[in-house]
Amino acid sequence: MNAQFVLFDGFDPLDVIGPFEVLCAGSQAAGGDLVVELVSAEGPRTVVSGLQGLTLQATAALDPDKPGFVVIPGAAGPVDGDPDDGVQTVPVLLARVGETALIPLMARAFANPGVTVATVCGGSLALAMAGLLEGRTAVTHVLGNDVLEATGVTVAAARVVDDGDLVSAGGVTSGLDLGLYLLERHYGSAIALAVQALFEYERRGTVWTRGGRMPVAV
Repeated sequence: MNAQFVLFDGFDPLDVIGPFEVLCAGSQAAGGDLVVELVSAEGPRTVVSGLQGLTLQATAALDPDKPGFVVIPGAAGPVDGDPDDGVQTVPVLLARVGETALIPLMARAFANPGVTVATVCGGSLALAMAGLLEGRTAVTHVLGNDVLEATGVTVAAARVVDDGDLVSAGGVTSGLDLGLYLLERHYGSAIALAVQALFEYERRGTVWTRGGRMPVAV
């Protein structure tokens, strides 16, 4: 079982490090069952984040044939600004992901029944703008949900949204909730609760899942 965290130029560090540490702790609690690694579409390289030049090292190439989780973070940078003036805004960075080798790899990941794609914050928006999430249910940062809807995605009002082989989370801190939910979904509540206690963190909100009764309007 593998958890591949995908780095791309301009990624948000906390979108990666939060759930990365959660899944590493979960792997220890599960007896080392989960191999957690940082990857990129291009292979091993130093990847510059969107936060003051902070870098992380991708140690391998993304392999969409590996069973497990593929986690896509969002981007860090200014929300507003003129790209013609050289401002690397979050929307620009996310749209640029669609021009990289990551997108055909992610298409293969979605086609692999052994893979669950997970996104944090703008990660779902990057995939949606590249045409990979049309007809799905997901969430992103509250500032991007209208754009997500414009790509043909149904936005669910939840911090974590489970749409089968796609699990998405909202704003940056929701990456912790995402990691804990993935542990609970795959290993059960005891593993997730053990990590939650270790981190002294309590998950927020109810996870949206497909199915069940719809509420009656009141």
